[in-house]
Amino acid sequence: MNAAGLLLAVAMAGAMTAQAADPAQPAVATVAEPVRVVYQFSDGAEQALRGLRNIHNHLNADPTAKIVVVAFGRGIDFLVDGANDANGLPFDASVAALTARGVEFRICANTLRALEIPADKVNPEAVVVPSGVAEIARLQVREGRAYIRP
Repeated sequence: MNAAGLLLAVAMAGAMTAQAADPAQPAVATVAEPVRVVYQFSDGAEQALRGLRNIHNHLNADPTAKIVVVAFGRGIDFLVDGANDANGLPFDASVAALTARGVEFRICANTLRALEIPADKVNPEAVVVPSGVAEIARLQVREGRAYIRP
């Protein structure tokens, strides 16, 4: 390396050191943030079965993913007492297993009111939110979650 090349290398190293020490410069993350996702369930038990399977596979591929399921319309059916899939198996076990893996379930109060379903008939793992559509928008815009509709 000639003298000019050496001077350039020293100047670049100094600039990089100064940038790293400057608190105004963004820090470089050494650990990747977990993927944050919202799944929309709005089409009934068949979609819920498909979606729960997708979430199970999603977590197997990426156990650090932060997943929220928002249910409204006929998509709430799997979260109501006594709900079974097409094989007659209760959805409660799948919901409990996914909740244990960190998945959050949210259910629309507008839908519950429209279908005249009392809150005490909702799976206790689910949190009632004022509006499913508004919750999805909030999660996408304010929390930067990716949107998936199985």
